Amino acid sequence: MVDDEPDLRTLYELTLLREGYRVETAGSVQEGSAQLQSQHFDVVITDMRLPDGVGMELLLLLREQSRTERCIVMTAYGSAENAVEALRAGAFDYLTKPVDLRQFRQVVASAVQGIGAVPAPGTPQATATAASGSQEFNTSALQALVGNSQAMQLVKQRIAKVAKGMAPVLIHGESGTGKELVARALHACSQRASGPMVAVNCGAIPENLLEAEFFGARKGSYTGATQDRPGYFQAAQGGTLFLDEIGDLPLAMQAKLLRAIQERKIRPLGSTQEESVDVRIVSATHRDLGTEVQSGNFRQDLYYRLNVIEIELPALRERREDLSLLCQALLKKLAKESGLATPALDEASLAQIALLPLPGNVRELENVLHRAIALGDDGPLRIPPSGQQSSNESAASQALTAAPHSLQEAPAESPTPAGLPENLQGWLDEQERSILVRALQDNGFNRTATAARLGISLRQIRYRIDRLGIDLPAEGGKHQTDNA
Repeated sequence: MVDDEPDLRTLYELTLLREGYRVETAGSVQEGSAQLQSQHFDVVITDMRLPDGVGMELLLLLREQSRTERCIVMTAYGSAENAVEALRAGAFDYLTKPVDLRQFRQVVASAVQGIGAVPAPGTPQATATAASGSQEFNTSALQALVGNSQAMQLVKQRIAKVAKGMAPVLIHGESGTGKELVARALHACSQRASGPMVAVNCGAIPENLLEAEFFGARKGSYTGATQDRPGYFQAAQGGTLFLDEIGDLPLAMQAKLLRAIQERKIRPLGSTQEESVDVRIVSATHRDLGTEVQSGNFRQDLYYRLNVIEIELPALRERREDLSLLCQALLKKLAKESGLATPALDEASLAQIALLPLPGNVRELENVLHRAIALGDDGPLRIPPSGQQSSNESAASQALTAAPHSLQEAPAESPTPAGLPENLQGWLDEQERSILVRALQDNGFNRTATAARLGISLRQIRYRIDRLGIDLPAEGGKHQTDNA
């Protein structure tokens, strides 16, 4: 414990002694360096401002010597730049002065978590056991990220490197590249793996519910609040909070989120008391947040806080050599879900898939494979070329002559009105209806295959068909049903 104020140093020391830790103290950079040279520790806690230098010097010393101590730095209130700089330099976490002792104990506990389960620190057995366990766990956690390309190897290496700290991570990548898988790998490789992992789609929450969803609400705080309800921060206590599509948050909520991240305290809706929270923030977006900051759509200070460590996820077109492994993994997953045997994947199948542009990345690849399984025959998997109908589709298209009038006359593509539509909902329904009719025709009126092609569930497509009054072609007096 390195701090130049004797009273505070004593307070921190007594707090840690009561928790059962053995503590050594120092009042300067020089004293702290001397103690580090004479013995090894589990955690180093240092103030940023010291009489003979800054705490960053101790952090850099640990990094240069490749030591195993985790470093926690304490910064003055409002010194966001110092905290971010320390995290980027490899600090495990930071505390803002005046330090909340409850938060102090939580951060120290996170830093030393798991040490008691191995031999005494500093012994060769401890080092070997920790390294072996960490490597085995990381290997298991990263298996969900399929691919051996150089781009994916770099992503996995970065995950393994930054997972152990508390620094916020921003994952950037196009839609469908697997940003949530990266977030789950970060959580699984961290010391918080035994805690909860809470994933939130920021763009899917109505604006008027954001505060209650994130921070919780007290009974009676709004109409219908009949009991206290925890928010995402409380649900992720001791674990990881994954904020997907963070760029979709409105500016008002961005300000509240910034305070929660900086102070690690939240105030539930309807409460006058703040609660301490212990979560690691991992966020993701397909947008360029730097550009959003320039245009005024995203707060610069929040971007600065979230983008301490960035992980860039490559698009599928940038790692085409992973197609074979990805297809095999996705086919196994789809076959397991459907209870069918895994289709054979030969060179012809791969050649067909390699010709597809796949702008939707891995998510679109999964939809393509799902459709091929649903519409395919026995034998190796085949992807019908664009514009060519499978045998099932050809038979279905012949049934169009007997199809209901409303389906036959559906326009292939509804034109966009020159001006604003007089009835917005009606115009949107026409667009949706046109797309659904075309997709049903392309997929032989098989609702399961159509849902997979459009990226929605079977229940959703049934609801839309009923809501929009789309009549499917009759076959033997009954509507055509989904393939078993």
